[in-house]
Amino acid sequence: MTEPAAPPPPPQEPPQEPPTAPPPPDGGTSPNTVMIVLSYLGILALIPLLVEKDDKEVQWHAKHGLVQLAAFVLVWIALMIVAQVPILGWIAGCLGFPLLGLGYLILAIMCIVKGVGGGRLIIPGVSQYADRF
Repeated sequence: MTEPAAPPPPPQEPPQEPPTAPPPPDGGTSPNTVMIVLSYLGILALIPLLVEKDDKEVQWHAKHGLVQLAAFVLVWIALMIVAQVPILGWIAGCLGFPLLGLGYLILAIMCIVKGVGGGRLIIPGVSQYADRF
């Protein structure tokens, strides 16, 4: 008696690579992205200002970041003067300096997000000075 033949094993499929996400359109983190982020990190704005002389967009963001820093320092100095007055000094110390620092941080983050996205955050009374120099 012959035994029934077993069916042949199914053919082996080659292992498939897991799907990967497509690379970003610019191929990853572009140098402009890094330079725009540096533009809004205080005195570090000098790096893109001095390094990326050919890129008009990076130059504008670097100048804008320096103008924001200058405005922050001027307001900080004004608060220091106001802090010398007895009652106003308490208000400036308890509310003014923390709110000024928080406002500068929030403004810098907003400018970074807008700049990395390809836009410009225009701040009335401040941004116009970035175009002047």
